[in-house]
Amino acid sequence: LSPDCSFTCHYRCRALVRLDCSGPPGAGDEDDGNEQVLEKDTNVDEPSEWEKTELDQAQVEQRIKEYNSQINSNLFMSLNKDGSYAGFIKVQLKLVRPVAVPATNRVPSLQAGRPHPQGVKRRTSFYLPKGTVKHLHILSHTRASEVIDALLRKFTVIDNPRKFALFERSEKDEQVYLRKLADDEQPLRLRLLAGPSEKVLSFILKENETGEVNWDAFTLPELHNFLLILQREEEEHLRRLRHRYACCRQKMQEAL
Repeated sequence: LSPDCSFTCHYRCRALVRLDCSGPPGAGDEDDGNEQVLEKDTNVDEPSEWEKTELDQAQVEQRIKEYNSQINSNLFMSLNKDGSYAGFIKVQLKLVRPVAVPATNRVPSLQAGRPHPQGVKRRTSFYLPKGTVKHLHILSHTRASEVIDALLRKFTVIDNPRKFALFERSEKDEQVYLRKLADDEQPLRLRLLAGPSEKVLSFILKENETGEVNWDAFTLPELHNFLLILQREEEEHLRRLRHRYACCRQKMQEAL
């Protein structure tokens, strides 16, 4: 908490915040590679209007033509015969903790006459370089959880995929908004609806916070927001559960 402007931030974000409360507005705005705008978690907000948009086949074809005409590279989207479409998304990896990868070293035998032809499998950990970016070629029905799996395979990361989450990032009115994608959301569909602009929409892979939290350290407004987040996650989980059982019930009825 700053005594000059009463600015409050999360304790893990404190080192990333640069404030000069005594200076004039706009001071210290030089871009040094760090975010100069405050990132706001919008898990409690409704999705944007374009995120709710449903497109028919003709609209999808038109959107793909518009998208391909706006990009400055050869990472085009293409429409498949079955009505699905394929394209590229760019994901930035912003991981603050090390990841585990397999390491196989051949260990010489310590006893004569007992060679060990097989390598000894071990794990090693390292930090991914800051600003690591990866392009993935995916389909329109590829889910966010599958994108996470693909990224981990690309970097041979053997950590549990549930340790990570895919976020969408957008900029509006000099404010950066982050929203955690549900497992079954389709990133390429969001990319098509948003267009190619990285400011309108970009994707980030971050850690999925699962550790113990000291709730007493938060203010009442923050705790109310967390309750709203829990409610939305619970509703989403129940929706997926009901959908699964409804599909199972329908198959049984068809069999009858």
